[in-house]
Amino acid sequence: MQEPIYFIERMTAPEIAEAIGAGCTRVVVPCGAVEQHGPHMALRMDADHAEALAPLLASGLGGAFIAPTITVGCSKHHLAFAGTISLSEETFAAICRDYCTSLAQHGVTEIFFFSGHIGNFPVLERILPDLREAVPGLRIEAFTDSGAWLACWAETVAGAGGAAENVGGHADVAETSIMLHIKPEAVRVPRIAAGRIGMLTQAELEAVWRDGLRSVSANGILGDARGASASIGAECLRAIAGLILVDFAA
Repeated sequence: MQEPIYFIERMTAPEIAEAIGAGCTRVVVPCGAVEQHGPHMALRMDADHAEALAPLLASGLGGAFIAPTITVGCSKHHLAFAGTISLSEETFAAICRDYCTSLAQHGVTEIFFFSGHIGNFPVLERILPDLREAVPGLRIEAFTDSGAWLACWAETVAGAGGAAENVGGHADVAETSIMLHIKPEAVRVPRIAAGRIGMLTQAELEAVWRDGLRSVSANGILGDARGASASIGAECLRAIAGLILVDFAA
């Protein structure tokens, strides 16, 4: 039997109240970003990714509401590239808090934040205690383990016939494959390229946060997008959904 999945913004208020009354009191909140993704991908990639994950998570949780995507995230380290839009950490935190306080008024008991943009992870980790304090009595969770996420991508890419070493975390073989699977028109296939190969060292990661991504990758890619395919993307999407669900169940 298919678990109930409800997209809040597509429903009427009475329909939402009826679903809550019937016992659906969980909400998943997709978070994304509007930031450069190398020369070959549209800027909405992370928001599109989060929206593709949302139904898998809602079903895996036993049914849930899907809140409107927080489309723009914390992306100041990408601002050197044209088109990137970034929220301050304070603005992002305020939006997340307002989601929680609004939903709490309607009988929701559990709220799960997740992000298609790894750059939101440290912010979600920092603000989680404040979100819980803002709505005491509600269960509020956020997935924030970037190391587990990247390891999952590398393992999944290799298992699907790709090169694990091409995973770098941004506009790489994993992200490009995901977009080829969920929104292929967002990928400029002739422009697929390699960027900074391999995982960042701690020093390089600190440079990214301090000086921006361009300081370690001239074309904005971390990893190598070559070898991407829709089939690898489908596997990556399922694997990350499973990873998040295990974390939320802990």
